[in-house]
Amino acid sequence: MANAQEIIEKDIPTTLQQNPQLAKDINSVIHFNITGDNGGTWTLDCTKPADWVTKGAEGTPKMTITVSNDDFVKIRSKQLNAQMAAMQGKLKFKPMDMGLAMKLAKLLG
Repeated sequence: MANAQEIIEKDIPTTLQQNPQLAKDINSVIHFNITGDNGGTWTLDCTKPADWVTKGAEGTPKMTITVSNDDFVKIRSKQLNAQMAAMQGKLKFKPMDMGLAMKLAKLLG
């Protein structure tokens, strides 16, 4: 079973390479704050043409996403609906930018 690190470091860059328009649409710096086992912080920088993901918090994020490793994996594998997770407080966006969140949903879904 994948964990958040694998999804962020492998799956997301693969998706962006296959769909470069998605990175252009997001065009922001996003911090992922993954809690619990296999947790950590990653930066997704869609303002760059490549090398979008780095470990740690870099730059000034337009949004910070906080979610547990388990819930992140469940959202990715469609066992947990992202909107439900957000309403239940399992998935937090700071600040809440609905437009950006919808674009990220395309990347993560």
